[in-house]
Amino acid sequence: MEKLELIATTTFGLEAVVRHELEELGFDIKSVENGKVTFYSDLSGIAKANLWLRCADRVLLKIGEFEATSFDELFDKTEQLNWTNYITKDGKFTVLGQSVKSKLFSISDSQAIVKKAIVESMKKKYNISWFEETGPEFTVKVSLLNDIATLTIDTSGDALHKRGYRVNAVTAPIKETLAAGLIQLSFWNKERILQDVFCGSGTIPIEAAMIGRNIAPGLSRDFASKHWPIIGKDIWKEAIREAYKKINFNVKLDIRASDLDEDNVKAAIENADEAGVLDAINFEHCNFKYAKYEGEYGLIISNPPYGTRLSKNESLDELYTDMKKIFRRLKTWSKYIITDEENLEKYLKIKADRKRVLFNGRIKTIYYQFYGPKPN
Repeated sequence: MEKLELIATTTFGLEAVVRHELEELGFDIKSVENGKVTFYSDLSGIAKANLWLRCADRVLLKIGEFEATSFDELFDKTEQLNWTNYITKDGKFTVLGQSVKSKLFSISDSQAIVKKAIVESMKKKYNISWFEETGPEFTVKVSLLNDIATLTIDTSGDALHKRGYRVNAVTAPIKETLAAGLIQLSFWNKERILQDVFCGSGTIPIEAAMIGRNIAPGLSRDFASKHWPIIGKDIWKEAIREAYKKINFNVKLDIRASDLDEDNVKAAIENADEAGVLDAINFEHCNFKYAKYEGEYGLIISNPPYGTRLSKNESLDELYTDMKKIFRRLKTWSKYIITDEENLEKYLKIKADRKRVLFNGRIKTIYYQFYGPKPN
């Protein structure tokens, strides 16, 4: 089958996690750069990557890459690419763009040039002068970096964090892709306790349950490339069928989630039910000070409140004082906290074993990792 070059885009800091995911799925990696992992595949890999990647933002099909320092050069080289291999005669396509440190800094002009070049290329190949644009959708992206233009088509459609199970949201929810990344950056496995004591809408425990049961994160949603004739329905049907076969409903998980806000807990329960993992998570409405921390060698993975997410009767000093007491008590547990607080170690009086800078949307956060002893 035809060898394709695909790009899995990712939030800064999760590139290594996405690379590991792709390798586990059997893909051949070409390169890892800031915000993206490039890999090789065939058409069936487009379906596989979209269904299974937990931490990537999108899967892009790379059409071409070249130097472009003038609009004429951008037009000519774009027109020469094989767009009709993918975009159908009736295809509806839009062009998005970005430019960083390039002579062609006008994004709107670059988008217009690429759109015109694609139309001219398709006119020649299809031998028509007018396009209905009533068929499947194709989103083309022109990315200019240091005068190198990369042309791609988005195979995902909606961003991959939109799993389809979040029927009830709360204030400042953590992205599903980031939540999955936090879990995969921890030492959690399905034999260990996982507890989120600031669960919000339940994203972290839900993602953990899906990982534990080996549920493909994209099973309950649609993808742009699912409607592309070049891939075909049979490829998608087979990929979905294989994903369902790999689900392990019999695995025993000990995942616990709680929150001070009763509405948050209700939302989390609804979302877990929608994701098909409600029976795998024990939900509790309580202040994290009174949560049940039972068992040894468990893990806390949490996104505690800060700023507008703090309740009216709560302060950061009080929050961190209580957290410090609980952490000291749980000597055999590992604790993983993501927050925008740069002085968390100072507040907790504990030095993190590792810190990672991650972005939750546009919010810069730090993922503090406090390792407990290895289980006996």
